[in-house]
Amino acid sequence: MNDSPRNAVDDAIDSRMSTRAFTAQPVDRTTLESILQVASRAPSGTNSQPWRVYVLQGASRQTLVEKVCAAHDALRADPSLAAQYTEEYDYYPTQWVSPYIDRRRENGWGLYGLLGIGRGDKDRMHAQHQRNFRFFDAPVGLMFTLDRVMGRGSLLDYGAFLQNIMLAARARGLHTCPQAAWNGFASIILPHIGAGSGEMLVCGMALGYADGSDTVNTFRTPRVAASEFTHWLE
Repeated sequence: MNDSPRNAVDDAIDSRMSTRAFTAQPVDRTTLESILQVASRAPSGTNSQPWRVYVLQGASRQTLVEKVCAAHDALRADPSLAAQYTEEYDYYPTQWVSPYIDRRRENGWGLYGLLGIGRGDKDRMHAQHQRNFRFFDAPVGLMFTLDRVMGRGSLLDYGAFLQNIMLAARARGLHTCPQAAWNGFASIILPHIGAGSGEMLVCGMALGYADGSDTVNTFRTPRVAASEFTHWLE
């Protein structure tokens, strides 16, 4: 990365991506602690600092992967089980409209097209989706929770905290993938990580070293120009 402070920050932002294939190279605890510590400088309303982080490595990570993958397979075999696996808050809208649905489709089919997964290939779609629940083979899985007593504004604070983690990881040569996919399996995840009864799952995140040899990591989502979402008032 460029030594200029401005360029270093810009490079970290620009090089951040949702990495979907990681190497097995471990990440030491000192590095993880430093990432979380600097990320804690994120702003939050009245300095409430509403985040709570669970770091999964080794056996704890693998056991959770096995539990959720089994549930994901069972859900496919019997869709009536969906009532057991619901998200606690609406991450996505109940009804999609343009331009958001168009971007969603572009993202999904762009990724599947890169991987050679056709629209009717349900088996490969299921397998690719399940990669989420293997943390894309990253050695570190993170789970983030929020006390239910907090307001919706705390989710805004949480976004700043999560972005700080992802940028701090980039500054250390690491990559991440923030994952809302885990949210539907909170009933499995929360007991596994030892979360309290007052906590809800915000999302998960994979963290590690990107596998540069995997084609999936060439996938880069587009962004609209700032001029399309900015309104100048004088």
